Amino acid sequence: MELLDVMKTRRSIRKFKTKPIDESLVRQLIEAGRLAPSGSNLQPTRFVIIKSDSVRAKLSQATPLPFVSQAPVVIACCVDSESFESLGTRMHELKNAGAFTDTPLDKIDSESYAKRRTMDQSAADAYLRLNAAIAIDHITLRAVDLGLGTCWVMMFDQKKVKEILGLGENYNVVALIPVGYPDQNPSARPRIEMNEIVLKEI
Repeated sequence: MELLDVMKTRRSIRKFKTKPIDESLVRQLIEAGRLAPSGSNLQPTRFVIIKSDSVRAKLSQATPLPFVSQAPVVIACCVDSESFESLGTRMHELKNAGAFTDTPLDKIDSESYAKRRTMDQSAADAYLRLNAAIAIDHITLRAVDLGLGTCWVMMFDQKKVKEILGLGENYNVVALIPVGYPDQNPSARPRIEMNEIVLKEI
């Protein structure tokens, strides 16, 4: 499917068929998330793939949305706060890959950059979540291309989900993505017009 068609076709799916999803398709979704752009090449997004009936049932205690646990697969998209510790390494990888060639960034010392790049807690959290959001978008678009449906869910109890999934303190769950074959065909969602989103052309 052409990318623009995927974008036009994507919907939030809240009703799924019970048909299981082949492992290779799940891996393709995770690969789409892995390939997503990431600021400073930080790549802080981590995934928990939830297939077990018992674990999906437990998720119903952490979200008021029953369709989350009814999907055959749920992907918990998380961020690792400790990923900032590898910022120098990630930047060095970018530089070695030629990402900064013929730009002022090519003269930056990766380790010095990492030490200077400090953020307060709210800015750091926002930065991690922004990186995860890009990965999540890649997953939802790839799902459409594979004939699957998803829904980006943020209505959940963070503490309960982390307990259910057995996640350490350094991980925070950004979204739960139920995945399955759609059992509904929602109409296009309303979008405001182009002239309402373009503030100006200068």
